[in-house]
Parts: sequence; C-alpha cells; structure tokens
Amino acid sequence: MARYTGPKVRLSRRVGIPIEDNPKHTSKRQLNPPGMHGFRGRRLRDYGIRLQEKQKLRYHYHVMEKQFARYVTEAKRLPGNSGEILMQLLERRLDNVVRRAGVARTIWAARQIVAHGHVLLNGRKTDRPSCQVKVGDIITFKPKIEKLLRENMESLSGHEVPGWIDFNPSELKAKIIALPTSDQIPFDVNTNLIVEFYRG
Repeated sequence: MARYTGPKVRLSRRVGIPIEDNPKHTSKRQLNPPGMHGFRGRRLRDYGIRLQEKQKLRYHYHVMEKQFARYVTEAKRLPGNSGEILMQLLERRLDNVVRRAGVARTIWAARQIVAHGHVLLNGRKTDRPSCQVKVGDIITFKPKIEKLLRENMESLSGHEVPGWIDFNPSELKAKIIALPTSDQIPFDVNTNLIVEFYRG
C-alpha cells in the first residue's frame, strides 16, 4: 500500500493548519499553501471546504483514503451521531492510543512502534496499527523498547494523557477505561462536513 513519506509540513501547508500534536512549524507564513510563493486569493467552494476538513482528519491519523472511507461507512452504520462515532473509531486505533499515552512523539513514530511488534495488547503481540481497542483493554510494551519510550516521555514532559486512558508511566502500561468523547480529542475539525462529503 502506498503511503506518504515526504515532509510532514507539506501536508500541514496543504490544509493550512499543523496536523501534528507537537508541530515545528506554526506561524501563518510557514503554513502558506505549497509552492515558492503560495497561492494567494484562493476561495474554496462547498466541495473544497468539505474536502479540506476530510484531509485534515485523514492526515492527523495517517490513514489512507480507502481505509478512511470505510471508517465513515462504519460510523454511518452505527447508531448515534456519525461525526462523533467517526472520531471514536479513529481515536481507538492502537497506534493513536500509543501516541495519546505520550510514549511516541508523532503518529508516524507510534505506527512504527506498533508495526515492529513492540506492543502487547492484553498480553499478546499486536502489530496492526489499525487494531481497535475497547474498554478494559490493557496495552504494554516489550522490554527492549522501554528505553526509547522513556526518552520520548521526557521530551514530551508537558503531554496530557486524555481521561479515557489510564496510563501508568512507571510500568509503561495503559488501560482503556472509557470511550473517548469529543472534548477529550485535541484536534479541532468539523466532522459534520466530513460526513456530508461522503453523502450520496
């Protein structure tokens, strides 16, 4: 499967906001549209606005288009607000839980930690970043990766673990104690526009 491996700031410039939790580039000038001078005076129509919101969320969770569309379909199928359910599905990805626990600096680093088999879900090795965690699940790590994780934690000393994850830093153990709510997700996006984008 093809994945974007280029500069992450280019994705941020494409959607106009930082897509990382700890961005290096935050000024308006640094987030100009791609190109030497950027493209000034661009006005987005309804389709463009919805597309941009969708791309923000997709880049933030590092999910390919086909997989993202499946999440939207699943969110529509389940009872409740489709936008909130979509965010829950994305937040409950195993690679995202590793990121939210504060042991990986970025979603790309968290994905690599999972894919290389360093994560144990309920005591069993799990190397699928897209694996959905549920309430009661316990995430631990193999001993050989602990040094790197603690170094990451030191560099992210101000990181706040969301309330739906109970993280024990001394044991490097995370437990899912609730489903994430919209106010616990540190990324601002209009999910209603995203659901509308896939309507029809």
